[in-house]
Amino acid sequence: MKIFSIVVIILALALIIFNATKINFESPLEGNSTIALIGIVSGFCAIVLMLIFLVSKKIEEKTKR
Repeated sequence: MKIFSIVVIILALALIIFNATKINFESPLEGNSTIALIGIVSGFCAIVLMLIFLVSKKIEEKTKR
């Protein structure tokens, strides 16, 4: 499960980088820039969820002992 989580984090980082290149900084809330911003936020959400999952697995391992 740890490898899966790391792969998801790497894919989310790639999504963030890709969407950052699509933002028009002169008008960031119009057209495709809005979609890119939503993609960046969703990438950060995926990373946070995976980090929470990894921490919960570490806690679970320590409480089993």
